[in-house]
Amino acid sequence: MKQTMKETAVITPAARVTAARLAIRAARPRRLTSNFLWAVQIPLAALFVNFALAKLTGGQVQEFADIGAGQWLAYLSGTAELAGAIGLLTPWLAGLAAAGLAADMAGATIINATVLHNTTYGSLVWVTAPLCAACALLAYGRRQQIKALAAAIRR
Repeated sequence: MKQTMKETAVITPAARVTAARLAIRAARPRRLTSNFLWAVQIPLAALFVNFALAKLTGGQVQEFADIGAGQWLAYLSGTAELAGAIGLLTPWLAGLAAAGLAADMAGATIINATVLHNTTYGSLVWVTAPLCAACALLAYGRRQQIKALAAAIRR
């Protein structure tokens, strides 16, 4: 007589988090590449903290007044840049933070090139465009970690 039994596995939230962390850790780039990425990420994080604090403390009131959106845009972009800088220093969020900062800098580049081109802030396009490229390259370097993080969230 055969005995058949259906067994179902119970996966706890803690087990899912552990599996996600292991998947993200396994998706890390090689050591030399990882060291290079960290050497770029750390100064970028410091730079973005500086930019964020300037926006959050009201140091760029005139620039955002010239844009015409008001101070809410300064607070929004300053908060996004501060969160991105913190994310760049967090190993499992670094790729996603770099992608978010690349999008933020792409928006800043477009605004500087189109809206602010006749003002004194129009020349900042030569600052925001290379920062956008650097963040995009960081996100590309950490693309496997972004994929692993997305897969872990979907589970």
